[in-house]
Amino acid sequence: MARNRPRISARPLPPHSLLAQHTKARATDYTDCFTIDLSGKITLPAFITAFYNSPAFRPERWALHLIGKGSGAQDVASLAAAQITDFAAWSVVARTESEILLQDFQHRTCSWLMVEPLATTAPTIMGRTRILFGSSVRNPGSPVFRALMPVHRWYAHRLLGSAAKALGRTS
Repeated sequence: MARNRPRISARPLPPHSLLAQHTKARATDYTDCFTIDLSGKITLPAFITAFYNSPAFRPERWALHLIGKGSGAQDVASLAAAQITDFAAWSVVARTESEILLQDFQHRTCSWLMVEPLATTAPTIMGRTRILFGSSVRNPGSPVFRALMPVHRWYAHRLLGSAAKALGRTS
């Protein structure tokens, strides 16, 4: 019997999220939000670890090393544990128990991660968690950004899917 595989969906940015609050004054910013629902309880530190240590993120880590903004597994662990506020090319703008918002060193882009427990009424189900990944780009009107939009969306899907797989809850 085939199992249903969780699907990544593009959804509106939750209006009270850290990313929405950060960008609401700048209507010209590009924002996106991708989600996937997974089984079990997933914490923000676990999501951060899975996301930034995932195979899909490795090429970006290598590229960041080339510009002097590299990071390693210990840096990811420190970010997940809220022990650092600067990570690779980003700084933590805001953090809650369920969200983290990071802004790049040039103040042009933001990355955002969120975990959202989903209610269940079945006593035999240990619960589900929605993991969300979004980004924003300040003043995205350039022809280069418009040309790269399909690549950005493809990469965002790969990043979230790779993190979900690393969390071990996609099969």
